[in-house]
Amino acid sequence: MPRHLTAADLAKILRPGMRVAVPGGAGEPTGLIQVLREASEAAAGVTFYQFPLPVLNQFDYSSLHSDARMCVPFMASHLREAEQAGRLDFMPMQMRTVFDYFGQGQAFDLLLLQVAPPDPSRLSRHGFGVEYMDAMIANSKCILAEVNSELVPPAGAPAIAFDSIDFAIHTAHPIIEMPLPGVDDISLAVARHVASLIPDGACIQTGIGTIPAAVLSDLSDKNDLGLHSGLIDDAGMALIEQGNVNGSRKSIDRDMHIVGMAIGTRALYEWLSVRPDVQFRGADYTHDVRVISQIERFVSVNSAIEVDLTGQVNAESVAGRQISGTGGSVDFMRGAMLAPGGRSIVAIGSTARRGTLSRIVSRFDERTPLTALRTDIDTVVTEHGIAELKGQSLEARRERLIAIAHPEFRDSL
Repeated sequence: MPRHLTAADLAKILRPGMRVAVPGGAGEPTGLIQVLREASEAAAGVTFYQFPLPVLNQFDYSSLHSDARMCVPFMASHLREAEQAGRLDFMPMQMRTVFDYFGQGQAFDLLLLQVAPPDPSRLSRHGFGVEYMDAMIANSKCILAEVNSELVPPAGAPAIAFDSIDFAIHTAHPIIEMPLPGVDDISLAVARHVASLIPDGACIQTGIGTIPAAVLSDLSDKNDLGLHSGLIDDAGMALIEQGNVNGSRKSIDRDMHIVGMAIGTRALYEWLSVRPDVQFRGADYTHDVRVISQIERFVSVNSAIEVDLTGQVNAESVAGRQISGTGGSVDFMRGAMLAPGGRSIVAIGSTARRGTLSRIVSRFDERTPLTALRTDIDTVVTEHGIAELKGQSLEARRERLIAIAHPEFRDSL
């Protein structure tokens, strides 16, 4: 039976040198943030580990104390001050590797969770982000759970034995919402090209953002699609409700929709509570190349910041400044390349900064990290067309990529 905890109690538990794990995404225990603030002096010398998602997660745990730190494998704008103050450690790492790092590295002294109240069998279901949950639980010495009475968990989410939780704080607040982004004409044009590459019966994966949302909105004429992805949002829900995504032709997990997290509106969260066919799994399953490679016609669709003329991808840095991270894109790209009939697509608008910069570039800035190698992708898509790169020479790659760049930049490329 968990012991009820107050801020004063938490101040007694935290001590310098501790490693504290905090889930990110919609699984972040936001109700514990105020408790931490009340015990902020006790955060001195504590390092918080999290995989934050931009926009959704907005709290810098290192701000609790000048001697606190954060350690993250993904950057977000709200951590810029921590970075500049030297309170942030960024670890470049793919999502599948993050699972192993959280689960097999040095043990966490404390894990902060958000769970639903226990059911009659004394099980508490997790919320809408489980990508690292199993790893963190297995590798933590002590668990503090926020038991949120307003959390109605997904029917397909895993559970934790309530009595295995050490401490609990009871809260009542809505889950963080993130509506779909607005879709512009360029995104719609990109989406039309991408949709033409997705056959009936394919199993799809998309990321977060305007173009992924546009791609999903353009699949309403497809049949028997499957879903195996890092996330589900309101657009994915719509495709399942319409019957376009039913999983009937998946080579594994047939009739099931596999995701690691949900990001969306209250309508999505309520819908998931009655959909056991949407199964939440850890990144050791959703992002594992050995799993993905078994899925026939697996189509991976990811965005990027820029692509060079050989097909190399930068999806995490601008002018040498880290703005995000590798995330799960490369895991899915490589799984798609190995899947029978699979395809790895990078979908981008051709320009940035209101048309003043080309996203297809002759070469990267020397400070730019490579997110994906030129051997990781089959196809690049912009609003100007489709460049098939797989099996092509360097010269052919250059020609095809220049052909889908914005016309104003083709001569200079």
